[in-house]
Amino acid sequence: MLTRCAPLALVAALILSSNSFADESQVESKHLGNIKQLTSGMVKAGEGYFSPDGKTIVYQAVPKGYPFYQIYKQPLEGGEPQLISTGRGRTTCSYFSPDGKRILFASSHLDPNLSETEEKERKQQAEDAASGRRRRYSWDFDPYTEIFEGDLNGKNLKRLTDAKGYDAEGAYSPDGKLIAFCSDRDGDPDLYVMNSDGTGLRQLTNEPGYDGGPFISPDGKWVIYRTDRKRPEMLQIHAIGIDGKNDVALTDNIGVNWAPYWHPTKPYIIWTGADHTDPNARPNYDLWLMKYDIKDGKIVPGPVERITDHPAADVLPVFSPDGKQLMWTSNRSADHSSQLYIADLNLPE
Repeated sequence: MLTRCAPLALVAALILSSNSFADESQVESKHLGNIKQLTSGMVKAGEGYFSPDGKTIVYQAVPKGYPFYQIYKQPLEGGEPQLISTGRGRTTCSYFSPDGKRILFASSHLDPNLSETEEKERKQQAEDAASGRRRRYSWDFDPYTEIFEGDLNGKNLKRLTDAKGYDAEGAYSPDGKLIAFCSDRDGDPDLYVMNSDGTGLRQLTNEPGYDGGPFISPDGKWVIYRTDRKRPEMLQIHAIGIDGKNDVALTDNIGVNWAPYWHPTKPYIIWTGADHTDPNARPNYDLWLMKYDIKDGKIVPGPVERITDHPAADVLPVFSPDGKQLMWTSNRSADHSSQLYIADLNLPE
């Protein structure tokens, strides 16, 4: 099962079968210019998001000496990463508030057995390193994961969810009044919406299987997400009204499609996708762009264009606030670790 944030681990898994990286790409040169690596110094890093003014990013990274992801803030141009989360527990899914004054993220630092959880993971990683074993990708829906909001220095943490089970994958609405997120509090992962102070909870989807990774559209009327309800672990991109009506599939293939994100000013969505039709072939995770339309109160999928075709894994794309740049996670780095990248973006004419 994949979550919005968990595919960073998937990037690491894909490294195992990505041995030769190309320097140039005709597909990429058409859409992306001035590609730069943004992060370094961490074991791995990714799933970054821009501050509203586009000058800062927030992301998750595994620091040296600790087994789980933590949340970091970093100036887009120069500067060192600043720890925002508590430094303990599994953390994931950070996001800036639209006013730029708060940061949202999910964390399991309140796990009553945290020391035991950490030690178990350290031991497993040490055993894997000693034996050369590479674990198959999996994402742990940690039942102690809750959603928190803090200031720009990670202080004054406020707990926004308090239910048994996994609560994560949260993002604010553009007006800052709502948060869409994923929770398995009813037995399987579904989408929920709540007020930004944690009140007014309502369930948005209630289908068998996984619904997750939601983002609210720039006009506040739609939620884009991914689901495996059609075929387990074969994720498709869906959109649903903020009122829970007019759910529509935007992709329908034999593949894994996840991490969708809205363009801030134009009718485009971008996501990560890979073809899984051949069980003997290595899926190549790339970025895909779709132009959509809204007709009769429903989102209608339009033309799809490939944005990357690098032999490395390219995942978790997000647009800058002005829509002119793209940031994503890739293991195209020199040491093949997953890191954040940014590029100037040319949309299709």
